[in-house]
Amino acid sequence: MSNAPVIAAVDGSEHSLKALEWARAAAVRHGAELMIAHVLPDHAQLYAGRRAALHDASQPAEFADPVKDWVRALLGGGPELPEGVRYEALEGSVPEALRVIGAGALMLVMGSRGRGGFASLLLGSSSRAVASTAPCPVVVVPHAARDAGAAASEESAGRVVLGLHAAETPDDVLSFAFAEAAVRGTTVQVVSAYAVPPAPALVIDRPFEVIPPEGLADEGDGVPAEREMLRSQTARLAPLRTRYPDVAVEQAAVPGDPAGRLVDASRSAALVVVGRHHPRRTAMSLQIGSVAHAVLHHAHGPVAIVPTLKEDV
Repeated sequence: MSNAPVIAAVDGSEHSLKALEWARAAAVRHGAELMIAHVLPDHAQLYAGRRAALHDASQPAEFADPVKDWVRALLGGGPELPEGVRYEALEGSVPEALRVIGAGALMLVMGSRGRGGFASLLLGSSSRAVASTAPCPVVVVPHAARDAGAAASEESAGRVVLGLHAAETPDDVLSFAFAEAAVRGTTVQVVSAYAVPPAPALVIDRPFEVIPPEGLADEGDGVPAEREMLRSQTARLAPLRTRYPDVAVEQAAVPGDPAGRLVDASRSAALVVVGRHHPRRTAMSLQIGSVAHAVLHHAHGPVAIVPTLKEDV
């Protein structure tokens, strides 16, 4: 059993119900503990503070937490549970409370939006803030209006899609994607984009071209930028292929917008994995990079935002 827990952030909404189910399945796959975290609403936190300040023993020791009862009811008659399950009621702001509890977690799973905000929003402010600041990988599970690929993203169906910038993506991002593919028994599809456009006829509706390493001989087909991108991919992927010999790998080098290609791939993917900007490279604490930002807002399935986990990277 893994010592690092999978954390499901819940608030009683239908969106967090999807996140809880995704986290439950992930904890079972990884042999990890499932921690269910609920940041108490403001009125509950105010009640606790008032009771502590007044030392009023006539008042109940705890504010009623209906989310805890909701979680118990859901898990009681549900599918297989991990070996360890625990519930934590947290105080403070949602991003800060989850950032603190996420230290040392295998991953933190949450819905794309919670109870608050406008129904038309694709990504809630709390989800964006947690994905931007958490010290562990954050998986954002989309709400029903965006989950066009729900059938393909359940359990272990579908590929794990990895967005890779060969020169910049940290090793932690690659390791997370390969580990997810390994426990699911599925393929990693590595997608990189190059800036030099080919002829217009080749750009329109061009599908992914999956090329194995042996297809990169000098006499092979493909525009120079594409071939160079595939060679760079192959070099970055070599250690992961050695570490995960049973994980099949597909490589795709595409022209143009990497975010758009990853969003398209999310329709049939079990999970899309992208990196978050290293904190030393950004001037704003909530900046996660344009590709990660766009994928979070528009993907049709779960997205993992993976930070740099090692300070020396």
